[in-house]
Amino acid sequence: HRWMSADAIDLDGLLTAFQQFWRENADIWTTKYDYREAAPHLILMAYLQRVINGGAYIAREFATGRKRLDLDIQYAGRHYPIELKLYYGPKTRPDGEAQLAAYCQSLGACYGWLIIFDRREDRSWDDKISWEEVTVDGVRLRVLGC
Repeated sequence: HRWMSADAIDLDGLLTAFQQFWRENADIWTTKYDYREAAPHLILMAYLQRVINGGAYIAREFATGRKRLDLDIQYAGRHYPIELKLYYGPKTRPDGEAQLAAYCQSLGACYGWLIIFDRREDRSWDDKISWEEVTVDGVRLRVLGC
């Protein structure tokens, strides 16, 4: 698959493609089927499973210490930790970053991905879709807005 090589997953490329997919299809799941709370998590898991099926393992609610990480993709001896958040206010991002950095440290992962689903109707898709790299407690995080 174009996002997988023999020893790594191009999770940045895969999640960039997911952002576009989410932008084009989110309204179907969040309005028509009334899955406002669960849709972002379910759709992302299905999207990832479709792409990396057979070559990698996706652990859901992966135990790290005393807490649980939403997703941990395991491939070629590497961890790709992903934390999912629904936007509820200004603390969503800093809380998610701190949580994910701690998960990454416990897994020995140098990178982590925080995906924040913003369901506010007064924001345009151009405002919701974002990508930023930050360093928290020595861990490099990719923070994606969806």
